[in-house]
Amino acid sequence: MAGNVLGGELETCGTDPMTGFTRNGCCETAADDVGVHTVCASMTAEFLAFSAERGNDLSTARPEYGFPGLRPGDRWCLCASRWAEALAAGVAPPVVLEATHARTLDWVDLADLRGHSATPG
Repeated sequence: MAGNVLGGELETCGTDPMTGFTRNGCCETAADDVGVHTVCASMTAEFLAFSAERGNDLSTARPEYGFPGLRPGDRWCLCASRWAEALAAGVAPPVVLEATHARTLDWVDLADLRGHSATPG
């Protein structure tokens, strides 16, 4: 099992809706994961609007892909580069550090992730 950004075991990000590049609930990545979906984040209205403005509408259901559409509070595995982009724009959603894959650190500093932690500690 891959590790998280804190050096521990990668925990499940979310199962309702089912998230992850392979839709197993975890923010794991693989060679064919071009977007590197490794950041477990709790969606906010601000981030969802930001993502839609950037061409990735995560709020609209896409039943043909089994995608229910996200609402504020849903946990979702985001692309590391999109989270970094949202951080620069001041709209980065809170991160669940224990469920964020260590590969995220290739794009984002741990201090920035800690500063946006969804859980205290």
